[in-house]
Amino acid sequence: MPGPKDLKDPKEQTRSRSWIERWDPEDEAFWEETGARVARRNLVFSVLSEHIGFSVWTLWSVMVLFMGPEYGIDPAGKFFLVSTATLVGAFARVPYTFAVALFGGRNWTIIAASLLLLPAIAAFVVMEPGTSYSTFLVCAALTGVGGGNFASSMTNINSFFPLRKKGWALGLNAGGGNIGVPVIQLVALAVIGASGGPRVLLGIYIPLIVVSAVCAALFMDNLASVKNDTGAAKDAARDPHTWIMSFLYIGTFGSFIGYSFAFGLVLQTQFGRTPLQAAGVTFIGPLLGSLIRPVGGKLADRYGGARITLWNFVGMAAATGVVVLASVRESLALFTVAFIVVFVLSGLGNGSTYKMIPGIFQQKALAVGLTGEEAAAYGRRLSGASMGLIGAVGALGGLGINLAFRQSFQTSGSGTGAFVSFLAFYGVCFVVTWAVYLRRSPVRSVSAPTAETKPQFSYAEV
Repeated sequence: MPGPKDLKDPKEQTRSRSWIERWDPEDEAFWEETGARVARRNLVFSVLSEHIGFSVWTLWSVMVLFMGPEYGIDPAGKFFLVSTATLVGAFARVPYTFAVALFGGRNWTIIAASLLLLPAIAAFVVMEPGTSYSTFLVCAALTGVGGGNFASSMTNINSFFPLRKKGWALGLNAGGGNIGVPVIQLVALAVIGASGGPRVLLGIYIPLIVVSAVCAALFMDNLASVKNDTGAAKDAARDPHTWIMSFLYIGTFGSFIGYSFAFGLVLQTQFGRTPLQAAGVTFIGPLLGSLIRPVGGKLADRYGGARITLWNFVGMAAATGVVVLASVRESLALFTVAFIVVFVLSGLGNGSTYKMIPGIFQQKALAVGLTGEEAAAYGRRLSGASMGLIGAVGALGGLGINLAFRQSFQTSGSGTGAFVSFLAFYGVCFVVTWAVYLRRSPVRSVSAPTAETKPQFSYAEV
């Protein structure tokens, strides 16, 4: 049992003001005494930084709404701009994941938040007719640093919370960040409605970036127990579950971020909506998808992430089928409603899939005979390392969605072909989830380390 000196405020156990030396969230006494309060404080300011990061990452989904005929860029060119932002953001997630262990969660959050000034100021300088397309491409690529914020934020928060709280905490962290997408779209709607230009929007966000960096410096902590571990990265990359979960995350988060970038352009290109009309609708799907993400995590905590994920893909496929029907019939009302339903389900699935990750690696630790804090540390080590890879691959799904739209509009002038391919992909995700995590098989059950033969664990429980 821990003594009183072990339960003192982690702030008092530091080698400097910002480093916490002892952190054991699985110890319930430690958690109730001081751990929960410190973890929640870090969660709040992690959400703030990630929120601004998502807004900057999806900046060009809004910028293209300001780009009228005077810019000389066709719909295919605009889809390529947003695809560039998605691509760079996806790859940025890998180094951002390991930066937390190298620099510390607080320290890296300060750096990551400050880096957001680069794409915001660059866009402020160049956003006017007559600027070359290649310059716009470079500016769109710079926004990828905002996509990287998600990976470092999730890796950091994963270390603060006990396994029993991870679904809700990770869902809240990611959901609060995801809301950065609809918020910047809402702000853009207000700016467009007031006949303001893109520089007005950027003038709002540049000070907010500074605020998020300052708050990270003042209120967040580094965990000394989170060490840079290249071995964890290699182990995570070798584990098949990392790549299986990456595939499933393409279906959920790839859909969320891809549709967030593309929704306004689809409404403008296929249904002839004006920038103001498109901006008045595009924020709804990302907003609801973001808000429901913590609910997906909470449901996964209670019923198992695999079960929630499985039926979520059924819902996404059904809603996408309605989108295809509405696209063929050119029914704007049905199309909009069904598309928003897909957004909501993608957000729910984001929460349930991310809850599965720490559960899978925790149970793999139990399978090899580890127990207690040793098993928890093993699970945190591999799940934290795998999250960067899974997040990066999942974000590449957003790139695939935007490229599919680009090709579909180039060949047929409609997004119907792209939606048919998305529907088929959700069907494959359903099959993979069932076959790997829910189909009853001795291979998917872990027996106790003794000679007992009774299954002790099924991946359906993760």
